[in-house]
Amino acid sequence: MTKRKLRINGHSHLLPYPEEIPQFMKDKEIFWVDKDRKFMLQKDWSRPVTDSSFFLDDKLLWMERFKIDHAVVLNLSQLYGNGLRVEEMKQALRFQNDFNAKVQRENPSKFTCGFVVHPGFVRGACWEIQRCVEELGMQLLCLPTHYMDTIGTWRCIFDEENEPIFEMANKYNLAVEIHPYDGEKFIKLENTSWRFHLIWMLAQCADAYHFLTLNGYQEKYPNMRTCFAHGGQLAQINLGRRIQGFDGRPDLFEGKTHPRRAVGHKNIFFDTLVHDTGGLQLLIKNQGSKQVIMGLDDPYPLGEMESAQQSSYPGKILDLAIKREIITEEERDAIWEDNVIRWLCGDDEKAKQKLVNRILG
Repeated sequence: MTKRKLRINGHSHLLPYPEEIPQFMKDKEIFWVDKDRKFMLQKDWSRPVTDSSFFLDDKLLWMERFKIDHAVVLNLSQLYGNGLRVEEMKQALRFQNDFNAKVQRENPSKFTCGFVVHPGFVRGACWEIQRCVEELGMQLLCLPTHYMDTIGTWRCIFDEENEPIFEMANKYNLAVEIHPYDGEKFIKLENTSWRFHLIWMLAQCADAYHFLTLNGYQEKYPNMRTCFAHGGQLAQINLGRRIQGFDGRPDLFEGKTHPRRAVGHKNIFFDTLVHDTGGLQLLIKNQGSKQVIMGLDDPYPLGEMESAQQSSYPGKILDLAIKREIITEEERDAIWEDNVIRWLCGDDEKAKQKLVNRILG
């Protein structure tokens, strides 16, 4: 009898219920959800809650309906803490991490949850990594592509000043998720026609991938496995330009690692959320199917959700990829299960079995 393949969603999000959010978060206008669960809000910002599966009970029903065994819950992008006062930032991030830890603790077969730190305060970030791993039992570090440092300058996450964070990730054998947000705060364009979500977020991922690979962190920190959200989509089409730039202007890359050395590297992963089979085909051609994990980005409207208008459903892109002979059924199953587990656990066979046992209950 063959073992049933698991379906693990490597990119998911979850909102706290309004009553779970501390009052100070609303008083300081950091982040809250209205009592009718219709909007998520920050100071001078609101976004509609577009699906009931933003919340735990409906999320579990949604997963059951689409036969999703387990989901990796990332932090909320609104809680990266950029621009907040230090104490407010610490409290907001600690709330997010404690909330995610509680979700994982109370629903171990359904969720693996990530925790977030602010790279602008490296020492505090390392303390929070230690707390989340050793006290809360979390194994996924969520980081933004870019962040604001203590003097208000925007920087890439893979700045060399952040190496103590990566050393901690390496020490604890952590999976790392790189996700874009806040582009409108440092890219000087009018925020119109959803340009920061549709275009600039993908550019932010490409920029972070650029510096991860130039610094050779995939080899320098062999126990840290990095996954880029949204397929690192512009990083795929941009690969040739980066290689030619490195070869053509070596004076600009003194001491850096050649981009080719990172292509298909076992410590760099990308999720499937590229929205079309052409994008998925390029991703797999560049990196190999073993470095691709299922990512639905549910329940956001840019996620792979059920949609009559687009005749879409969770997992559709992989089904189409099989039909168009881009991947095999075996590769599809690995993208849903084996690759996600390898991203989360690395080569630690005991950790892999522990995760599978947790999912199977």
